[in-house]
Amino acid sequence: MPKHGRKRKKTRTHVVEDETAASALKSTAPPPPRSMVVRHGSSSAEEPELSELVKDWRNLMSPATALKLKERKGAKIRDYAEMAPVLGVTHLLAFSMNEGGNVNCKVARVPSGPTLSFKVKRFSLAKQVRAVQKRPIDTSSGIFQTAPVVVTNNFGGAEESAHVKLMRITFQNMFPAVDVGKVKLSDVRRVVLFNLLKDEGEEVEVRHYAVRANPTGVNRNIKRIVQAKIPNLGKVNDIADYIIGNATGGALSDSEGEDEAANVVLPQKFAGRGNSKSQKSALKLVELGPRMRMKLMKVERGLASGDIMYHSVVTKTPEEAKKQKTKITERDALKRQRREEQEENVQRKKKAKEEKKEAKRLKREAREAQVMDELRGGATSMASNNETAEGYDSASDSDDNNEDNN
Repeated sequence: MPKHGRKRKKTRTHVVEDETAASALKSTAPPPPRSMVVRHGSSSAEEPELSELVKDWRNLMSPATALKLKERKGAKIRDYAEMAPVLGVTHLLAFSMNEGGNVNCKVARVPSGPTLSFKVKRFSLAKQVRAVQKRPIDTSSGIFQTAPVVVTNNFGGAEESAHVKLMRITFQNMFPAVDVGKVKLSDVRRVVLFNLLKDEGEEVEVRHYAVRANPTGVNRNIKRIVQAKIPNLGKVNDIADYIIGNATGGALSDSEGEDEAANVVLPQKFAGRGNSKSQKSALKLVELGPRMRMKLMKVERGLASGDIMYHSVVTKTPEEAKKQKTKITERDALKRQRREEQEENVQRKKKAKEEKKEAKRLKREAREAQVMDELRGGATSMASNNETAEGYDSASDSDDNNEDNN
């Protein structure tokens, strides 16, 4: 155990003797949801509004999403679907725009589906929402570093249709669950609202808010000082006149007309000056954007593929649905067969190429061996000729010596 000063501090308080039990405890916890917000389609990359909408949705899904993801031109949904499991992504949101300017959104559960296809009726970007606000939220204060709280309104209960319950479950599972007993109040900074408008054709309205808290029960002037806002003291002689409210001009009041229903006593410290524990503050929702309204068009069983579980326009009888499912099964079987044949052809061509390469190597080695044999044979013949020539020279020298002696 580590030592701090003269005392030792115990850091490990529990030891799991059974490693299998420890691994089982770790495996039972579900992985946290992670999302990937992309745009796909050839014409979608050239639309600046769609790019801004994707950027706003990435901020909405923060922090469990890729903020600086760069899409590859011409990439399709299956390309991202193949990459998503490696990165631990659980949900894929794909935006596209057709030639008519209509925006579509697909929400898919990775890796096996289902896939919900929405038609975006209208939307407003985050910068457009902030442009009409008198006091917009400062987004540079780390408000996107914690996950938002999800609110699903008017989706009904167990008696609702299957596609409505699927929408509610999908929207809730896109964000991490909130444990009310363990959550920190300072982490509840944003709220995402999914509101089902049943009277308008079951359209879903998406709103994104920030939670702002202001201390109440005090004078407005004192509140400004507590919140570190520099007051205008040009019309007063002393700071006491400003606090009491004796400034000329009559623009000061003792309250801001706040709603008493929104006033709560904070159980923990909240973000913002003056929002300490046990302090009475007024909670207010300030919209961040984007604002969007969309309608569910169809639900596919797989990841952007498979049989149609629900369609808002086309309705089919059980016989037609069964026929379509059989057709899709046969098509998938044919694709699988063609893929296997292609893999066999690739392996066969690869094997033939390797055999041809091996034959060339053997032929080259045989040719090199033949050349070496020829070189060795030439060297042997040259050596024998040299020996014969040396013998002839020695015989000639002996004959000359004999003649000289005579």
